[in-house]
Amino acid sequence: MRLQTVSIFVDDQQRAVDFYTGPLGFTVAADVPLGEHRWLTVVDPQKPDGTQLCLEPKAHPAVPPFTSALAADGIPYLVLGVDDVAAEHERLQAAGVVFTQPPLEMGPVITAVLDDTVGNLVQLAQFTG
Repeated sequence: MRLQTVSIFVDDQQRAVDFYTGPLGFTVAADVPLGEHRWLTVVDPQKPDGTQLCLEPKAHPAVPPFTSALAADGIPYLVLGVDDVAAEHERLQAAGVVFTQPPLEMGPVITAVLDDTVGNLVQLAQFTG
């Protein structure tokens, strides 16, 4: 058994794919029209057979209150591992990405939190211990 796909709920699928394939550097793994929405996944280009991230529309009525509450409380919905949080923070800020938390060392991990522009906070994590 392996982790195949995880979902993140997004306000707008096209803006999401633009952000996740633009500044964050993922590549599209699947883009299948499904009525008014798409089965849209992205993947790490270094691991094309790795876990895919589904950019899931917020179509279910339970989703907007849930994701809004997380964002209002500053809670990231997704954690992305990176080798160097400080370098990614600098690179992404230069690309116009907005951070809600700059790099912060917390024991065995350094984290930073960014706004993905489609309703979510995303944490970058560098494990040091």
